[in-house]
Amino acid sequence: MGNHGYDSGRLDLPFVGISTFGKRPYVSDWGNIDADVAILGAPFDAGTQWRPGARFGPRSVREASTLFSFGHGGAYDHEDDATYLPGDVRIVDIGDADIVHTDTMKSHANIETGVRAILAAGARPVTIGGDHSINIPCINAFDDQGEIHVLQIDAHLDFVDERHGVRFGHGNPMRRAAEKPYVTGLTQLGIRNVSSTAKEGYEDARARGSDILSVRQVRKLGTDSVAGRIPPGARLYVTIDIDAFCPSIAPGTGTPSHGGFLYYEVLELMQLVAHNHQIVGIDLVEVAPAYDPTDSTSILAAQLLLNTLGFIFHARKAT
Repeated sequence: MGNHGYDSGRLDLPFVGISTFGKRPYVSDWGNIDADVAILGAPFDAGTQWRPGARFGPRSVREASTLFSFGHGGAYDHEDDATYLPGDVRIVDIGDADIVHTDTMKSHANIETGVRAILAAGARPVTIGGDHSINIPCINAFDDQGEIHVLQIDAHLDFVDERHGVRFGHGNPMRRAAEKPYVTGLTQLGIRNVSSTAKEGYEDARARGSDILSVRQVRKLGTDSVAGRIPPGARLYVTIDIDAFCPSIAPGTGTPSHGGFLYYEVLELMQLVAHNHQIVGIDLVEVAPAYDPTDSTSILAAQLLLNTLGFIFHARKAT
């Protein structure tokens, strides 16, 4: 696991060393990934329609994640009386997919290659964007993995089919996912306010089996009821747009939308979902650190990812 534990003779404080995700080992050879989880950076933001900057998301989230690099001992949670991510959960960071400026298809293809390499190694892919268009190559990579259900946490529906020839921007990913024969359905949570998707897009999504709930609807139903709406036994791919959260805690994003989730609302849902379903992949997108001088957005992203991974492997051991 590398020298990132107190037992190695170094204190190794969060601000010391190279910023891999959680200070986990860096693997440059994508043909030699041996881990339970592999982190891939997808620093592409040419799919965005307003404020750019999510290309710096992977670097920023990695740096924030060093705060939670607890080494071999894992992290003890007194509320759950559980130690999450102990040393036997093997997490590696395989760096970033190469991005070719102005070339969406080539950049997306490079991201897809990274996710396929992780899946071929039998590891779970966790991809850090980038704008939400990077979900498209992530989902493409699952074409030989069996059926999946997509759980989306987002302010926006992202269900635009095509607009002025654009089919692979950050307003399109859930529509592209819904087209896949191996995507059995979508649960879309946090969708609110004026949307980039027209009414026809919502009708299209529902016709294809989407379950769409706003933040207020999620709060009214409660975590247990919302989690219970996801088809039993479904293998889940989770895509988290950081703009799902209230801009008061996550201002560092290109298209902030007031009225968003607070931390525990999403965390408790992730804990329940990880217990009830197999989570086969995750992406977290739209962190644009330049809009948040406090780094709160990046810290939220890192904390959410590490806690969710902790829940996944704790639930696996409990079964």
